[in-house]
Order: sequence, then structure tokens, then C-alpha cells
Amino acid sequence: MSKLGIAMLAVAAAATSAMPSASARTIYDGNWSVTIITDRGTCDRAYRYPIDIQNGVVHYGGDVVNMQGRVASNGAVRVVVSRGSQSASGTGRMGRNFGRGVWRGAGSTETCSGRWEAERR
Repeated sequence: MSKLGIAMLAVAAAATSAMPSASARTIYDGNWSVTIITDRGTCDRAYRYPIDIQNGVVHYGGDVVNMQGRVASNGAVRVVVSRGSQSASGTGRMGRNFGRGVWRGAGSTETCSGRWEAERR
């Protein structure tokens, strides 16, 4: 797995694939900028990505990865991101304008982990 691949998989860097979709608009809905920071492993130090939250469901605008994520009504966020055999997951908490949490990614040859921060755009 490339260093870029692990970091990209960590976007938002956080939901399980079985998590149900939200049915109503939430206070977390809107455009966000997420910064992925690597604290352990050989992945590049930091990346910034745009995400969109709609009805509590986390969406990534790119087509490079498959993302499944959700923000609960209390702000708890869980996301799972994958591309082929590479995967990453993250957890954290969102507020009205800021969020933060941790992520972990694994591929065939390396593992990285760190933290993420999000701010509303």
C-alpha cells in the first residue's frame, strides 16, 4: 500500500458498513474540510480533503475510494474507507463547526495511524 493510499483511506478519517442511513437533516450537514495527520507509521505527514455531510451521512466527492460513514445525533462519527485490499477507519466527535478524532489504516505492507480534524466550510 502506498503512503498516499493509506492517508487517503483515512479520510475522515470513521462508520461501519452496517450502519443505517440518516433520515433527517442534522446540525452537522454541510461542507467540511478534513485534515488527516499521521502520528505513527511511514505515511505522509498530513493531507486535507473536502467532505460533505448530508442527513448525517458522510460523503467524499472523489471517486478514488469507497467511503461509508455517519454522524450520530450526539456528534459521534464513525467512518470506514476502502480501496481494493486497503482500508482505514476512524472515530471521533463532531460539533457545529469543528470535529476531531483518530484514524488507523492498513494495507498489505504497512500500517499508519494518527488523528483528524474537521472544520466547517
